[in-house]
Amino acid sequence: MGSSDRLFNRQRTLHEILGGGQVADLILWRRKNQTMGILLVTLAVWIVFERSGYTLLSLVSNVFLLLIVILFLWAKSAAILNRPAPPLPQLHLSEELANEVTDFIRTRVNDLLSVSQDIALGKDSKLFLKVAAYLWLISIIGGFTDFLTLAYTSLFIVLTVPAIYERYEEYIDMYILKGYRKLCFLHVKIKEKYVSRVHNWILEKKKLS
Repeated sequence: MGSSDRLFNRQRTLHEILGGGQVADLILWRRKNQTMGILLVTLAVWIVFERSGYTLLSLVSNVFLLLIVILFLWAKSAAILNRPAPPLPQLHLSEELANEVTDFIRTRVNDLLSVSQDIALGKDSKLFLKVAAYLWLISIIGGFTDFLTLAYTSLFIVLTVPAIYERYEEYIDMYILKGYRKLCFLHVKIKEKYVSRVHNWILEKKKLS
């Protein structure tokens, strides 16, 4: 598919746009087990919060307390009974993954700060209207749901929509571009049929006056 047949005439793939690293791999299901694990864990956390009434701090504290107690007793009993210690995995965050996540967050935060600066200085009226519209929309959505549900829904969208789009990119782009061209054609027809008539009528009125 050529760049002219893609949305926004982009040259890069979706994977490259998302950073091309492990974060992009997670979002686009290149690491299916890890992505599925994230979705299942966040779903379980959401259900626990919704059903039990726990707060984030109390839930995390209780989970860690239970985990530490179980592992401690297991290790002590294993030492007494000459049994193997708990089979813990190597708990280590790789420098590569940490750097990629940091760069991803830094880039997005810098973009947000740049946009905020342009709006604060009144440099871009269109950008101001777009951001105001998005914030208004978020405010409306926030009125119908709580932060936890919104956060989980947002994560679910981030981990599903880009992957679906990448899989069916050719068809989605084709139909969206077709719809966009039809809208442009309809806009031209409306402009020729109605706007031009109104414009000519105004000119005639001015001439007569």
